[in-house]
Amino acid sequence: MPPKIMAAFKRYRIAAYVVGWGLLILCAAMVLKYAFGIDRAVAVWGPIHGALFVGYVILAFDLAYKDRWSPLGTLWVLIAGTIPFVSFVAERQVERKVLARQKL
Repeated sequence: MPPKIMAAFKRYRIAAYVVGWGLLILCAAMVLKYAFGIDRAVAVWGPIHGALFVGYVILAFDLAYKDRWSPLGTLWVLIAGTIPFVSFVAERQVERKVLARQKL
């Protein structure tokens, strides 16, 4: 595997885990807000998660460009980063495809 693709994959993988966990934390913060009236959790974590997600999008596009993903494969990975638990599934799928040198 070319080193530039492997480096982009490693960056993407870290970002996918961070955003996946960040999204779960955001969901917990939303439960605190809407079930218990604790607005502060979303007020603090929402912008943090937003910044993390922007980084995820940039790193996913970087890997997609370097590994020449299809537009649909790229869209799948980007959407997966917005649904709790699905980012973990997508990360595993990306890992299998990238390491097998298959296109997403």
